Order: sequence, then C-alpha cells, then structure tokens
Amino acid sequence: MASAQIGALLMISSLRQSGQQVEERFLKRSRILEDIRSAIYLSGTVARDSILAPTGGASSELAELNHLHQRTDDALERYQKSLDAEEATPFASLRSEIEAYWRVLSSTFAWTDSERKQFRYQFFYSELVPRRTAMLQIADRIGQLNERGLLRGDEQVAKLFDRLRLALIGMIGLTLMGGLALAVFTSVTALRLQNEVRARLEENIEAKKSLRDLSAKLLRAQEDERRALSRELHDEAGQSFSAILLETENLLDAELGAAAKPHLESIRNLAQRGMAETRNMALLLRPSMLDDFGLVPALNWQAKETAKRTGLRVQVSAADLPRDLPEEHKTCIYRVVQEALHNVVRHAQASAAQVSLQWEEERIDLTVQDDGTGFDAVRVRGLGLLGMEERVHHLGGIFAIDSQPGRGTTVKIQLPVAQLRSEVTYETNSHSVSRRS
Repeated sequence: MASAQIGALLMISSLRQSGQQVEERFLKRSRILEDIRSAIYLSGTVARDSILAPTGGASSELAELNHLHQRTDDALERYQKSLDAEEATPFASLRSEIEAYWRVLSSTFAWTDSERKQFRYQFFYSELVPRRTAMLQIADRIGQLNERGLLRGDEQVAKLFDRLRLALIGMIGLTLMGGLALAVFTSVTALRLQNEVRARLEENIEAKKSLRDLSAKLLRAQEDERRALSRELHDEAGQSFSAILLETENLLDAELGAAAKPHLESIRNLAQRGMAETRNMALLLRPSMLDDFGLVPALNWQAKETAKRTGLRVQVSAADLPRDLPEEHKTCIYRVVQEALHNVVRHAQASAAQVSLQWEEERIDLTVQDDGTGFDAVRVRGLGLLGMEERVHHLGGIFAIDSQPGRGTTVKIQLPVAQLRSEVTYETNSHSVSRRS
C-alpha cells in the first residue's frame, strides 16, 4: 500500500509538471509572437509617417525603426529555440518576409524628396501594407501551430493521465490481492493459534481438574488420618492415662505409708495432665463430636476452647441446620471456622468474633466476622486463606474476604447443597427439631 501511494504521488507530480510545462511553453511562444506582431505594427506606423511626411525621414524615426528591427530579430531568435518540426517551413517564410520587409523599409530613407513625392503612395499601398499583412498572416498561422502544439501537449497529458489511471487500477488490484493474501494467511495462522490455545487450555483445565482432585484426595486423606489419630489418642492413650489415674487413686486409698503418698499424688497429677493434653490433641486433630453429635456442637466447642485459651469473645449463631449434611461440607465449614478464628487470634488483635451459619433450600452461608485491625485483602494472601479457598472451591462454593486496615475482617463462604430428603432433621445451638420440607 505504501509503494502504491508513493507511485501514485510520483505519477501525479509528473502529470502536474507536464501540464505546467505545456502551458508555460504555449504562453511563452504566444508572448513572442505577440511581440513580433506588435513590432511589425509599430514599424508600419513609423514607416507610414516617414513616407507620407513632406520632407525626408527624421533620424529619430530611423532610430525607432532600427530598434523595432532589433526587437523583431531577438523575438525570432527566442522563438526558433522552441520551434517544432511542423513550424519550420512557415517560420522560415515569416523570417524571409520580415527580412525583406526591413530591407524595403530601409531603402525608403535613401529616397530624395522628388522620389518620395513620386513613389510614396504607390509604395505605401502596393508594398508596405501587403507585406505587413502577409507577415501578420504568417504570424497568425504560426500562432495556430502553437495552439496545435498546446493541443498536442494536452493530448500527452491526457495519455499520461490514462497511464496514471491504469497504474492506479493496477496498484489497487495488487493491494487488494496482497490484502486478500494477508487476510487468508492471518486467518489460517489465527485458526492454528486458536486450535493450539484451545488444546493448551483443555490441557490446563485437565491439569487443574487433576490438581483439584488430588487436593481433595489429600484433604480427605488428611481428615481420615486426623480422625484415626484422634481415635487412637482417645482410645489408646486416653484410656491408658485413665487406667493409670484409676490405679493411682486406688493406691492412694490404700494404707501404703506417708512416704509413698506424695509420689502417688505426683503420678496422679501427671496422669491428669497427660489425659487432658491427649484429649485436647485429639479434639484439635478432629473433634469426635463433629462425627458423633454434628457440626453445631463442634463449632460451639471450638468457640469455647478459643475463648478459654485466648480470651476472645466468640459468638456462634447456627440455627435450623440439617443434621445429615454431607461429610465434606461439615468438614469444610469446621476447618474454615477453625482457620478463621486462628487468624483472628494471631493477627487481628480483636476482642470479639461472630460466627454465623445459615441454611437455605440449596445452599449454606457461613460468615466469620471480627472487630480487629483488618488488612489489605488484595495484597495479603497467606497459606491459611489459600487453604480455605481451595476447600470451598472444591465443593463448588464461593469464597470472599472483605477487609480493610482498621475496619475488621469478614470471611464469607457459600456452599451449594443438593436438595436433601423431604423429612429433614435440624440441629440448633440448644436442641433439635424436625419439620417436613
């Protein structure tokens, strides 16, 4: 396209220059012919005045004729430089007539008074006027040839314009063909790239799906391992500490002497602390009440334990929750609340937190809100938040954090739940009720 534009500009410039040259040549030649005609007219007037005068021609008239003669010769020389081939013959005739004309005029200044009186009228009407008329006719014919030269120049310009038009048509055709070829190439390349991108996208989706499945399996394995460890600690270590405590109590009741009593009391205290630590570890790994009693008791226990350990006031609001929630949903909600309260204790410097859990027909809404210092939720993303988000997204839920420095933090999740059976049992903070959907 750039080449086509440059070529068109060059041809237009050439066309304009050609037109200007033709016009300038025509005007220049027309001015020269007009100068020749003017000199001949003036010379005829001067010669007439000199011939018809009673006495001989004055020197001023002779000087004027010589000046006109020189002027005519100069004009003829200028015109000859731009002469066309077809103008050669008429121009030669004009020059010959002009030279003969000047010779005849010059001869009149050599007449005597008697010759002037005798020949002046005859010379004027039979020589001067016819010669001047013939020269003017030749000059007119040359002018006509000059006009024909202008027409030829116009024809050349028209031919050049036709060439320009054909060149522009060719350039437009080449440009269109190039554009079409480029469009086809671009389309083919874009389709190829689109197919490659689609293939990479599908691979990426499959990889993400595999990662999500793997993450879900890891979470399930982790929960199973925590459940097993919690049961193991509760059943084995807890029972062992209980047995030690029971045997110690029996020995304290027996009469073993004052020396053994302090040692037995020390063993009893150690057993009590060990049993308490084992119970706490088992509950932290996975509270058995989450499996035995449901989600709400586990959340209440979590809130009490957090308040007892840290002094944070935690209020749980969880009414009208179905008891037969899917296991993954209960685990997800419990772990999100556990991690959120852990972050509040570690980072928020809050005095109170509110846990709200609501169930609608096909979803569960969880909100954990604190009155702490808050943070920039866009720039700060810890592993705990990423873990919560991963759990929620695996279940097809929505995870959102609303926090600003100095304005506290609110964690919100929505988990979709498939329509439960018609007869649903609900659990509340204090009691259970049943209703028909």
